[in-house]
Amino acid sequence: MTQAGTTEPDDLALAAEFPAPERAAWQRLVAGVLRKSGALPEEFDGPPESLLTTRTYDGIEIQPLYTADDEAAPAGFPGLPPFVRGARPEGTGWDVRVLHANADPAAANRAILADLENGATSLWLRVGGDSLAPAALGEALHGVHLDLAPVVLEPGEEYEAAANALLAEFGEIPDSEVVGTLGADPVTLRARTGEAQDLAPAAQLTARLAAKHPKLRTLVADGLPYHEAGGSDAQELGAVIAAGVAYLRVLTDAGLSVDDAAARLEFRFAATADQFLTIAKLRAARRLWARVTEVSGGTGHGMKQHAVTSTAMLTQRDPWVNMLRTTVACFAAGVGGADAVTVLPFDAAIGQPDAFSRRIARNTQSILLEESKLAGVIDPAGGSWYVENLTDALANAAWREFTEIERQGGIEAALASGFVRDRLAETWEKRAKRLATRQDPITGVSEFPFLAEQPVERAPLPAVVPGGGLPKHRYAEPFERLRDRSDAHLAEHGERPKVFLATLGPLASHTARAMFASNLFQAGGIEPVNPGAVDDPVAAFRESGAAMACLCGSDKAYAEQANDVAAGLREAGAKAVLLAGKPSESYRGITGFAYTGCDALAVLTSTLETLGVK
Repeated sequence: MTQAGTTEPDDLALAAEFPAPERAAWQRLVAGVLRKSGALPEEFDGPPESLLTTRTYDGIEIQPLYTADDEAAPAGFPGLPPFVRGARPEGTGWDVRVLHANADPAAANRAILADLENGATSLWLRVGGDSLAPAALGEALHGVHLDLAPVVLEPGEEYEAAANALLAEFGEIPDSEVVGTLGADPVTLRARTGEAQDLAPAAQLTARLAAKHPKLRTLVADGLPYHEAGGSDAQELGAVIAAGVAYLRVLTDAGLSVDDAAARLEFRFAATADQFLTIAKLRAARRLWARVTEVSGGTGHGMKQHAVTSTAMLTQRDPWVNMLRTTVACFAAGVGGADAVTVLPFDAAIGQPDAFSRRIARNTQSILLEESKLAGVIDPAGGSWYVENLTDALANAAWREFTEIERQGGIEAALASGFVRDRLAETWEKRAKRLATRQDPITGVSEFPFLAEQPVERAPLPAVVPGGGLPKHRYAEPFERLRDRSDAHLAEHGERPKVFLATLGPLASHTARAMFASNLFQAGGIEPVNPGAVDDPVAAFRESGAAMACLCGSDKAYAEQANDVAAGLREAGAKAVLLAGKPSESYRGITGFAYTGCDALAVLTSTLETLGVK
């Protein structure tokens, strides 16, 4: 202290009483924890933290710890190229965009006005096909102030008719103040239908409107078809950037400059419950597009981004959990710098959302924006060693995907040849395996299911476009199909298929594996019958009315009793006897094993077949 009673700056040290942290010390602590859990083999001589490294579907390694030594490419500044930290310098939040696909214009209008009166700031309308007819746009938008609530169309192949119908609704609004997105997207139409599309008419429409309506966007490059086909984040990015390049080419051929052409485009991406990958994806996308426009002769254009909570991650079973998934996805989209965000209602995988689910979807965004003040900080993830490294790695992986598509002749040629489909199928195969083994768990479906849940009924959604193009997956579908079989069995027989849990020993020794088995079987719609601690599991099996059993106990109990109990169960009429534990040839009479990391989908499918469930 000085005579004046002040503290000299050199005397101040944050956490001065603690030793300086060293990576070696942290590694020793990690090794100790892993050794206690049995995850660190005695003969292992590598860095212990390497056992905690995970890998994304793009092969990007996620480390358990990032430090200042993990340098990444400079992210720049908000509002300036390469726009990693945001396309806008002011960082004033995002546009709350709601989706409507109801073919009934009167019903659509009621829902639209309710959304706009309660927090929504723009509209996303599916037009054409089984959705709203272009000619009905006026009735659906009755009472909407289009200068305050921009409209984004998804018109499929009817984009010109939809564009004319929408523009007719602007009335006395000056042409220079018309805002919105007409949504022409022949590349996505080809991806969804498998049918060749001509890009020239969309380019000609854009060229006609560009000078008259400088704030109007005409084209959309949509990443949802690639995401919904099971693709990785880099594959979605690569395909979207390739679609953007295809549109740049036809627009410049139609007479627009690169900068003018880029200003006519909007990009759509999926936001998932993997918040850090979603944040990195949106940041990487802006960097990629800035590079494309720069090398194309432009000024390095900012990307207009529309993030949509993933349809692939939504479930039909226990749909209430979707509220949590979409909240995380919305948070990630906002942090990642999306210009507009659509939170799909929790029942969107079931059918037409009702007023309650729409309200929850709107309020999810309102809470994040107004109560949580999420938009109060520009690029809040910026500077994080982890996020910056992930953004850089994802940008590089996506650039490789994009350049490979370009080597195939561009996105249209890559779709026509099946190159894109095959690449996405490879990733889906890996993803499907991780879903089946519950390495990628789905809460409420493959993990912690609730068999007694009441079904949620909704009117069916109109089809977006006819099939024939890229496949469309929802991650929960394989498990939900098993639950459907169980429901049909319940309706026909008055009870669900059952598996008896043959518990060995006291509660303390069998509870862990009994809970594991119970959770597993319910994921397939199979009711577990748990007798608790019993002296004679075979006798309890006879009284249960079940036709199949699963042994649950400790390793010691298995060594002492498994063979005899399995034989007794088979003699008592069990069609099959499973064991909750790792496979071993020392057990006799066991027809299968259920354990952490097993192919749960295969075990459940086989069990239903054994029980005669169609």
